[in-house]
Amino acid sequence: MLLHSTFMLRALAVDDELPSLEELLYLLHTDPRIGSAEGAGDATEALRRINRALESGPDGPDAIDVVFLDIQMPGLDGLETARLLTGLAEPPLVVFVTAHEGFAVHAFDLKAVDYVLKPVRRERLAEAVRRAAQLRRTAQPIPVHEPDPDHIPVELGGVTRFVPVEDITHVEAQGDYARLHTAHGSHLVRIPLSTLEERWRARGFLRIHRSHLVALRHIDELRFGAGTVSVLVGSVELQVSRRHTRELRDLLMRRTSGR
Repeated sequence: MLLHSTFMLRALAVDDELPSLEELLYLLHTDPRIGSAEGAGDATEALRRINRALESGPDGPDAIDVVFLDIQMPGLDGLETARLLTGLAEPPLVVFVTAHEGFAVHAFDLKAVDYVLKPVRRERLAEAVRRAAQLRRTAQPIPVHEPDPDHIPVELGGVTRFVPVEDITHVEAQGDYARLHTAHGSHLVRIPLSTLEERWRARGFLRIHRSHLVALRHIDELRFGAGTVSVLVGSVELQVSRRHTRELRDLLMRRTSGR
């Protein structure tokens, strides 16, 4: 892609809620790194504009460098739209702007540049713009937040943090969400417990109950009661279902014996 000597981002903001869209466009227009910013009220309109931008070429009048994309929209949602964009030869960068913190994992799996929570704060949006501008200025194809198997992205107070998987002591199912517990607190992510079970089994996590996944290295005690089995993880006691008891006991014995 040809870069202008004084490079400014050409942005497209997408949100089905007009007040949110107008506020986002206002904030974008006040950022000196944004050369132009237009709005789209849904994903269909956004895709039409992006296709028109591709037809005009990287230096054409309709070119788009970055899309600020809401996630929960009627019809085609933001995640589905981003997946479609990844199939393009030269897709625009994507920054997700959403009121829901639980989509961060999926967003960064789609190689999003950033993930900004509503209500949008000027300084938080400025950081997202800075990241997008840096990528476009250097013409670097790999975004800042490439998926990292050793960390999981979580949202905390509008800021995305990357929690080391090794710090997670256990995971609790909460519907379509999972709550990650560490020694310092907990984080809610929109990802099923079954998915984390499959993804982290090789990292020493075991399903001990339909509602709990536990890191074997963080188990301090295995307790046997009157027909019940539980584990102690720090100060938390977790019940072990009968179907998982034998596997858990065998794995713990192997770990202690070094096999």
